[in-house]
Amino acid sequence: AGGGPVRLHVYRHNDMEHLESLLSATPPGVRRLVVSDSLFSMDGDFADLRGLVALKRRHPFLLALDEAHASLVCGPTGGGAAEAAGVADQVDLHIGTLSKAFGCQGGFLACSAALKQLMLNRGRPFVYSTALPVPVVEAAAAALRVSYRESWRRAHVWSLAARLGRGLGVPALSPVVPLVVGGQEAALGLSGRLLGEARMHVPAIRPPTVPPGTCRLRVSLSAAHSTADVDELISVVRQSGVRLMRLPHLLDPRAGLPGGGPDGEGSLVARGGLRAAAAGRGGEGDVRCRL
Repeated sequence: AGGGPVRLHVYRHNDMEHLESLLSATPPGVRRLVVSDSLFSMDGDFADLRGLVALKRRHPFLLALDEAHASLVCGPTGGGAAEAAGVADQVDLHIGTLSKAFGCQGGFLACSAALKQLMLNRGRPFVYSTALPVPVVEAAAAALRVSYRESWRRAHVWSLAARLGRGLGVPALSPVVPLVVGGQEAALGLSGRLLGEARMHVPAIRPPTVPPGTCRLRVSLSAAHSTADVDELISVVRQSGVRLMRLPHLLDPRAGLPGGGPDGEGSLVARGGLRAAAAGRGGEGDVRCRL
């Protein structure tokens, strides 16, 4: 209200040149907001966070980053992909969920005091919502404490991702590892085989969620999984004879975190980090059903 019309532009995936052309074309004095996932949920690649920050210096704008799939998984303290890339202080709005690595429900927005007041008073979805139940808030706080105290969970998850990538010869860049098979029948067949033979629920993702010809199995690992779980997954996929495809943009170095590791340091042969849950380390019992 009173702010004038808002125009929406969508820039091509991780294409900083396209984004810069859109920013350059905006009239002087126009306020600009750039919104991006930090970790893309279907391809498992990362936004070019350092590229976004470099653009922000040349063409000032507010930067909103959705860290839903990177929170507690990336960064030295689990602060997300922006922390891992060393640009967290350049992000104006950190958006996250409590329903993934936190193992709870709800979400959060971390920002400046001024932006917080704006959202509290002008954000309609917040104004007309209710507070989270206290037990949920405490559970999320406990998950955060576990993340600070038990960093081995992140290291374990990333080691599983690297193992999966090496074992199947696919890019494993993040908390999501896509096993791209192409057609719908192949995806459904392999998903059904994993569920029937190994009790592994690895959902088949099809259009319109992903582009035609890129149907896939979306693998999501947690700290509760074991190396044996990953080895069994690799074995069943190999025995199926289904040919896995490599998406070209996942081979671009900018698709991974700088340095390739969960903290943005070091390197992994098949870089990756899969969703960390505040769960046990051993992966016993029914944990295989949570793939």
